[in-house]
Parts: sequence; structure tokens; C-alpha cells
Amino acid sequence: MKVYTRAGDSGKTTLFGGEQVRKDSARVSTYGEVDELNAALGLAGAELEDADLREWLSAIQASLFDLGGELAVPDVEALEAKGKGIPRVADSEVDELERWIDRLDSELTPLRNFVLPGGTRAAAALHLARTVCRRAERRVVWLAEREEIAPVLIRYLNRLSDLLFVMARTANHRAGVAESTWTGRER
Repeated sequence: MKVYTRAGDSGKTTLFGGEQVRKDSARVSTYGEVDELNAALGLAGAELEDADLREWLSAIQASLFDLGGELAVPDVEALEAKGKGIPRVADSEVDELERWIDRLDSELTPLRNFVLPGGTRAAAALHLARTVCRRAERRVVWLAEREEIAPVLIRYLNRLSDLLFVMARTANHRAGVAESTWTGRER
């Protein structure tokens, strides 16, 4: 299979299910944000030394492919009625993210101040991925105001950004790197 098809040279792409839309359409822009998040997670995973965190990121990346696929389908139920179901993000995956957050949070000292993004390269990459996740979440919320979107997609991204924050803190903690905290400035 060739990487290039030339089908998108006119500025249009085909959604899963066959509908042609402009590449700057709301739906394409939204799953593009999720794709960027997935790439940011790949970068963060490349920086991580902790096997458990890398394994979790790999599972999350697979879920994000499902999430992006779901966003690429304007009418999931109609597609499923035709016998062409797609993998969908489930509430159980949000629950799993919460379990991971709780597990990692038990290793950390309670927060007393805002944490400045940074520390190890892995933690910094996780913080960056968290901000990309928040942007993707905002874009999905925006799309949900205009089109039908499964609410679990928003919950998943919201919880994922929380997990990425805790993972960044954990990466610093496990590496013995103190977090920089925001203390504010006098005005």
C-alpha cells in the first residue's frame, strides 16, 4: 500500500463511512488534535525509563486511535447498523485511567502549590502532552456543541490530562528530581 494516494490534493478527505469533507472541517480538525496528542505521547514514551508508564502510554495511544476513529464517523450508530462497527472508547477505559491516577498518586507527596512544568525530559514531555490533551479536549467539547459526540470521549480526555499530570510528577519523583513549584510574584 502506498503512503500517498493523491485523494486529498483538492483539500478534501473522506470520513469513515464515505462522506467527503474539507480537511479544515470541524470533525477533521478535531481528530487532528487527537492525532497530535497521540504523537506527543509517543515522544513522552520515548523519554520514559519506567516500563509501567511506557506500557500505559502504549495502551492509551491505542485508545486514542479508537477515539480518533470514532470522531471520524459522523453517525456511529448508522455505521454499526450496516454491520461496520468500529472500536469505541468505553466508560471502563475512563475507570482504568482513574485507577492508574490513584496508584501513582499514592507514591507522591500531596500537592501544596501549583507545579511548574519541567524536571526530567520525560516529565517535561508528559507535561507538554498534558497541554496538548487539554487542547484536544477543548476541541472535542467544541465539536460536541455542533455535532453528536459520545460524552465518554470528553470524559476520557479530561481524565487523561489528569493522568498525564500525575505521570509527570511520578517521573520526576522516581528520578529523584524535585518539582519546581509556583509561588507567585509580588505585584
